[in-house]
Amino acid sequence: MDNVKIVDATPNDVAQLQNISIQTFSETFSAVNTPEDMTQYLNESLSLNKLRDELNNKLSQFYFAIHNEEVIGYLKLNTGQAQTDVKDNDALEIERIYVSQAFLGKNIGKLLYEKAVQIARKTGARYIWLGVWEKNSRAISFYKKNGFVEFDQHVFMLGTDRQIDIMMKKDLMND
Repeated sequence: MDNVKIVDATPNDVAQLQNISIQTFSETFSAVNTPEDMTQYLNESLSLNKLRDELNNKLSQFYFAIHNEEVIGYLKLNTGQAQTDVKDNDALEIERIYVSQAFLGKNIGKLLYEKAVQIARKTGARYIWLGVWEKNSRAISFYKKNGFVEFDQHVFMLGTDRQIDIMMKKDLMND
């Protein structure tokens, strides 16, 4: 898709980040989770205060996908101790890649993913890793197509629902 820019998100962008986060998470998962679990997750994990703290963490980076001045997706990366599980200084975690439903299938996720790979290579990361819900077959397929392999699992709490994420990684040293 033409005219899409990937730009840094800053602490001043917290309201925009919250809007796109809630929109895309809801679009992706509302139909397959209870309203109560969704509400609890959105209120706890995507609150302005929590997102502001994440934006201010020097070991995390956020990027927006912008089309016609509108935020249509975003990416969150973590290094070092900001990583959710692995906490390997030789790794980069893709914690979130989300794209507005209206722009799915238009390579926006691929642009965000390519930004993550570019940053991983620039910082000397040996591999990229992420967790993806075991029932999110679209995302799992995307990551497998891009060279990721499964290496573990972890629990992801969505409200009171204990869900399993498949942990996947891509070796950048043999790529």
